[in-house]
Amino acid sequence: MTSLPWTSRSSLQGVHVQGERPEVSPCHPRRDAKPCPHGRVISCTVRHTADDPQLGEPLCPDCYDYTCSVLFNAAASLLWARFADALRRRLATAGGLSLRELRQHLVLSFAKVVEYQRRGVVHLHAVIRLDGPDGPTSPPPAWATTDLLTTAIQGAAPAVSVRISTTQDQPVRILRWGRQLDIRPISADGGLSEQSVAAYIAKYATKAAECVGTLDRPIRPLEDLDALGLRDHPRRLIAECFRLGALPRLAELRLTHWAHMLGYRGHFSTRSRRYSFTLGRLRTIRIDHAREQDITTGRLPLFADDAPIKVTHWRYAGKGLPIGDAVLAVALATSKRGASAGEVR
Repeated sequence: MTSLPWTSRSSLQGVHVQGERPEVSPCHPRRDAKPCPHGRVISCTVRHTADDPQLGEPLCPDCYDYTCSVLFNAAASLLWARFADALRRRLATAGGLSLRELRQHLVLSFAKVVEYQRRGVVHLHAVIRLDGPDGPTSPPPAWATTDLLTTAIQGAAPAVSVRISTTQDQPVRILRWGRQLDIRPISADGGLSEQSVAAYIAKYATKAAECVGTLDRPIRPLEDLDALGLRDHPRRLIAECFRLGALPRLAELRLTHWAHMLGYRGHFSTRSRRYSFTLGRLRTIRIDHAREQDITTGRLPLFADDAPIKVTHWRYAGKGLPIGDAVLAVALATSKRGASAGEVR
């Protein structure tokens, strides 16, 4: 359904995977192209520019499986979780260990970002690293090499799937990763560096669902999709989210709520707990930084963080409005009543 790009590191080495990218060239040139069942020729000889809105659109919308596209986006997070579990099992088997014993020898750390392809299907980029049992500060065992990690990834990716049934009468759909798997090593002594991978990941982290032509806000089921100025392909994807979202068996996927994201409801960037700073820690750092800035600029008084302030003296100040404010309130109320009476007459 989609390609699965990775990056991985073992000790000071690792692998990186990259998906295809659109180029200014004919997208589907076929000399002996035959028409599809709907009468459309499945060939395109047009040289598209990088910003051509036709990029990513199916040659025949009636042949395109919009149901599978939406369901894959909805299942992508679960598919990743199952891949990570399968990868741990393969690493444990390679080391002659059980899963419980594996945690005493190494930790699988990762960070991944989700990129939207122009056709509206999510595409994953990941950095996968093998750390020692204490995290990034400890080295993995000698047998946990880059080649071993690469082989484990190649075996785990096609081995996992998610089965989804839309209705009782429809067959179960089996969703898997695509066949494209580009794995490249990351090393500290040359080749693909961590800095270049970080720049690569940051580039694709900025490609949201809007690149497909959808909206950047939730879309209500009662809205007229034809009035939103959408191209036919994203409009069909959103309409399919609404159709599937109304099915009781798919209620937990919340496809109606996430129609503007074409069914994907996860965060665009996630990481394992030991990979690096967690999102919670980053929020704490930002809060502390903002507080220090407020104190430095004088917007907040300077207090010791752990010094409680005790107030033991209280004085009763009164209740209700002060005399002056009470007089004004009565005058305004009287004026409004007089104006209302004049309108009635």
